[in-house]
Amino acid sequence: MSSTPYLRLARACESIKALSGRKDKVAQIVRLLQELKPNEVAPAILLLIGRVMPEGDEDKLDIGAAAVYQLLEELGQTTLLAAEPLTILEVWNGLREISSLRGAGSRERKLMILRGLIARMSALEKHWFLKQLMGEMQHGVNEGLVLEAVAELTGASLEDVQRAFMLVGRIGDLVELAVRGGGDAIRSTRLQVFRPVRPMLAEMCHDLEQLLKESDKPMGFEYKFDGARVQIHVKDNEVRIFSRRLSDVTRSLPDIVQVVKEFSSRFSEIVLDGEVVAVDEAGRPMPFQELLRRFRRLKGVEEEAERIPLKLWIFDILYLDGQELLDMPYRERRELLEKLIPEEHLAPRIISSRLEEVQSFMRRAVQEGHEGIMAKSLESPYRPGRRERLWFKIKPADTLDLVIVAADWGHGRRSGWLSNYHLAAYNPETGEFEVVGKTFKGLTDEEFEWMTKRLLELAISNDGYTVAVRPRIVVEVAFNEIQRSPKYRSGYALRFARITRIRADKAPEEADTIQRIRELYEQQFERKRLPRELMIWRLRRG
Repeated sequence: MSSTPYLRLARACESIKALSGRKDKVAQIVRLLQELKPNEVAPAILLLIGRVMPEGDEDKLDIGAAAVYQLLEELGQTTLLAAEPLTILEVWNGLREISSLRGAGSRERKLMILRGLIARMSALEKHWFLKQLMGEMQHGVNEGLVLEAVAELTGASLEDVQRAFMLVGRIGDLVELAVRGGGDAIRSTRLQVFRPVRPMLAEMCHDLEQLLKESDKPMGFEYKFDGARVQIHVKDNEVRIFSRRLSDVTRSLPDIVQVVKEFSSRFSEIVLDGEVVAVDEAGRPMPFQELLRRFRRLKGVEEEAERIPLKLWIFDILYLDGQELLDMPYRERRELLEKLIPEEHLAPRIISSRLEEVQSFMRRAVQEGHEGIMAKSLESPYRPGRRERLWFKIKPADTLDLVIVAADWGHGRRSGWLSNYHLAAYNPETGEFEVVGKTFKGLTDEEFEWMTKRLLELAISNDGYTVAVRPRIVVEVAFNEIQRSPKYRSGYALRFARITRIRADKAPEEADTIQRIRELYEQQFERKRLPRELMIWRLRRG
C-alpha cells in the first residue's frame, strides 16, 4: 500500500469545513482514518486539529507567520512537478526536522525545508498547510470530535475511549492504538509506568458554605500550592518526572529526583501526583515566576537548584507495584500515601464538614504563603484529565485561566511593547476561543518585554495597532465581576481584569471554558444577594 498523499488530508479538511452537523464531521474523520496506514494516523490526526507537535514535545517550529507568508508570496501559485505527490508523512517528517534544528544558520535551514514542502503543494494544500502551521483550522474539529470518531471507528463506548485517551495521554497515540487494535485495545488500555497520564482537574468553588451543605458529608481539604504540577514515575529506582503537559522534565529537577530516591526503597513501582514549589531560605513559597526559571532549565541546572530550591508536595497516588489505583476512593489512596511518603512531603490535610474549621484551615494555608485550599470528595476516584465536580479549588480571590488571542501596541511608557491583551475562554463545543475582556495590568517590565517577543512569534496578523496571535499563552487573571457585554461575541466581559501570573505550564485547552464563565455569571446573583430582576434592569440601563 503506497503512502497517502497530503492532498487527501487537505481535501478532508475542506469537506469537514463545509459540514455543519457534528455527526457528519465525525463520519468524515472516520472515513479518513479508514483510508490511512497505521503509521500515518497519528501525524494525520494531529495535523487535522492544527498541531505540528505531539503533546508534551518541547521542540518548537520557531517559524513566525511573517516568514510563512513571505514564502507563499515568493512561490506564488506555482507547483513543482514531482514524480510522486507530497505525502502526509513527508509533511510531518519535514516539520519534525524543522523543530529539531538549533544554532547558527538554523533559521535558513528551516526556511529551506518549508520552501521545499510548499513548492510541491497545490493551492488547496498550501491553504490548509498554512492553517496547520498557525494552529487556526476553523473547521470545527477538536479533540472531543476525534474521540467520538474513535468510538465510531472501533465500536467502543465513548466512555471507554475517553478513559483510554486519559491513560495514553496523547491523541495521536490513541488514534494509532484504535486503528491497530480496535475496540479491544481501547477497552484494555491500562496505566503504564513512564507513560504519563493527564492530571485530574478541579472545579472552582466560590461558596464554601454552599459546598459543605451540598456535600452533606465530611470532605478532605488540602493546601492548594502555587507551584507546578508534577507526575512522578518510579520503577526499579529509576525516577522520571513529567509536567502537567506531559513533558519529561526530569533533567531540570535533579534535586526532586534525589528527594524521591530517598524514600523509593518502600516500593518497586509507583506513580504519584504532586506539586513542586519554589521556596526561600526560610522555606516559604516564592512567586510562581521564580519557579518557571527552574522548571524547564537544561543548562546550569545544579547552580539554579542551589539558587532556587524546590519543595516537593505529594497529594495523590495513581499506581503501586502493579496495581492501578484510579478507581480506588480518595480516602483509601490518601491512607496508602501516608504509609509510603514521609510526612514532610505530604500535602497538609484535614477532614471536616464544619465551616469554621475549614475557614481556619484556609487562613493557615494563605498565611503560610499558599494559594488557598482544595476540597475533595472522600469517595472520589482519580479521573485523569477530567472535571467531574469531585475536586474543588477554593481561593480568596476570583481568578480564571484565560488565553491571549490578540494584543494592542502600547503607548507612552509602554511604547514598543504589546501591552493590552485580549483575553479569551475556551469553548470545547467548537474548539475556538471567545474573548471575554482585555487588560494591560499585572505584568512587570521584564514580563512585558518577554510577552511582546513571544506574541510576535505567534502573530497571525498585524494592522499596526492590534496583533492577532495563535492561542498559545495561558495567563491567570484576577477580576472583580463578570458582566454581560454585547461588545464581545461571547456575550461576557470581565470587570477590572488583571494578570496575576503567566501559566507556562498549561495548554490552551486547559484554560477555563466559556461555559464556566456563564456559570460564574449566574452564580453572582446568589453570591452578591442581588435580585436577578434588578441586575437585568441595570444592564438595560447601561
